Amino acid sequence: MITGIEVLKFGVEDRQASNTFLNDFGLTAIQSDIANTDLYKTQNGSKIYLFDVDDERLPKAIESGSTLREVTWGVSQASDLIDISRKISDVDGFEQTAKIVKCIDPNGITIIFQESITHDVPDMKTEGINQYGNIQRINAASPVYDQAKPIMIGHVVFFTPDLRKTQQFYIEKFGFHLSDAYRNRGAFLRCRSEGYHHDLFLLSLPDKPAGLNHVAFVVRDIHEVIGGGLHMNRAHWSTFIGPGRHPISSAYFWYVNSPMGGAFEYYTNDDYLTEEWVPREEEHRLELFTEWAIEGGLDHATRRQVKPA
Repeated sequence: MITGIEVLKFGVEDRQASNTFLNDFGLTAIQSDIANTDLYKTQNGSKIYLFDVDDERLPKAIESGSTLREVTWGVSQASDLIDISRKISDVDGFEQTAKIVKCIDPNGITIIFQESITHDVPDMKTEGINQYGNIQRINAASPVYDQAKPIMIGHVVFFTPDLRKTQQFYIEKFGFHLSDAYRNRGAFLRCRSEGYHHDLFLLSLPDKPAGLNHVAFVVRDIHEVIGGGLHMNRAHWSTFIGPGRHPISSAYFWYVNSPMGGAFEYYTNDDYLTEEWVPREEEHRLELFTEWAIEGGLDHATRRQVKPA
């Protein structure tokens, strides 16, 4: 069984700015096991590597400039790698070793599968939400966070010029499940039958080539989404959009523009689905992307919307 995204490798034009960004974002810097790279981890052990953009050890980029170059998915056990290798032996870039299986998806991104390196995060306490008829928090206040500390890599979003081909590739080769879709525009895919709403979102826009849209990280609750976004504002990183809420997936979010390409997202509260879920297919509309959202983010000092320059 595929467990989720566990390693991301970026090729970046400005390593110093990227290091500062990842520290401010709340990831933990650790000693890298790859020479001349920087390494960060989430609370569950997922890894984010920084390479120089022209490092020859990286696979070919799907777009120019700083961007994501390689995605590694975890699997539950070694036998899963054998099953995957049988299905993708005819795919471009196929490689197999004792520890990994590798190929290139139709969008041009290099993907790797390996036994899972992540772990559960103990004592991750969250205060409940009180709603009519469902009281979860008694004699306790909701938390306020000074910054976020991402728990795990939640999902990645790519622009794709061939939505149908790339979507079917992940479904047929790896057993991904369609959670929801924008008709001829986007596909929300989860890597197992039971799990959170999506691990991969493929987005097709007119005349838009392949590229990275954003990488998303799970945090505890909406309060940590807000705390993380305010901290990034305080550190002078610009907000793409947020805070806000997606009607499809139900997640609360905050997107911050990244020097590594695309955006980085804090999110929480996404839908949890089983094989009984029936995917919805909708026309792409603004009100499906955001039930509500704040353009440009909140100012850390005033706690009001950032005023346009």
